[in-house]
Amino acid sequence: MTDVSSRDRTTSAGSPRGPAGPRHDATDQRSVLEHLARFAAAVWRPAVLLALIGVVWWAVTAAELFPRYLVPTPGAVWATLLEDREMLAVHTWVTAYETVIGFLLATLAGLLAAVLIVYSSTLEKALYPLILFAQVIPKIAIAPILVVWFGFGPEPKIILAVLIAFFPVVISGVAGLRSTDPELLDLSATMGASRWQTFRKIRFPGSLPHLLAGLKVAATLAVVGAVVGEFVGADEGLGYVLLLASGNLNSSLLFADLILMSVLGVALFVLVELAEALLIPWHASRRQGIAMTTS
Repeated sequence: MTDVSSRDRTTSAGSPRGPAGPRHDATDQRSVLEHLARFAAAVWRPAVLLALIGVVWWAVTAAELFPRYLVPTPGAVWATLLEDREMLAVHTWVTAYETVIGFLLATLAGLLAAVLIVYSSTLEKALYPLILFAQVIPKIAIAPILVVWFGFGPEPKIILAVLIAFFPVVISGVAGLRSTDPELLDLSATMGASRWQTFRKIRFPGSLPHLLAGLKVAATLAVVGAVVGEFVGADEGLGYVLLLASGNLNSSLLFADLILMSVLGVALFVLVELAEALLIPWHASRRQGIAMTTS
């Protein structure tokens, strides 16, 4: 009897059906509901604005204020997305590949340059003017040269994506690494921490809010770089489809292509937002809710 009673008490205390189980489930449900509420609060305003834009678009085309070869109807664009979905999916994948690779390379190169600039005044004086000089050069002027050097493959598009996305990463990385509290650096040196330990434990975590803000900008610019490269020399990708649609005055395909470009850029932006929520949940911008919204 003693063994049975003891086992029953253990089961009732440790089993999910015990008193702790319902409380834990209720807590999980509240957490899910809170996340859904924050997501709904972040989404409803853009959703309403997009709906209003769609209504205005439909009204303009219904009133035939512009020729259909200039402004297609929303239904025609939707039909094009459905009818040409396989072709558009292939070209979207090509541009997405070039964009993601360019963005990742720009992130690594930009962070490395930011570290070199912050830790070495000599390299700062040598690199900063060159980075600024490279930024002000129109990238569309470099694209033909890159095509001549690297051919019509993905390499010129990736390089252009890197060149366009590189500058925001460097600037935000330098600002973040220099924003570290000097007292923390002095305390770290007093406790005998090496430069690598100080960077890994103090400087880099403290720079993440600035760095991730720059990465959001770089993510959208990387799409621009890949598309610009496809304008100059390509036989695939969303930029290539845009040129074909413009040359043939196919406004429905042109608008569908522009929508896919926008979706690609927004998707990368959202991925950086998710990374920010995971990496810096302690930051004030995350505690106030979703960073893209304001109360």
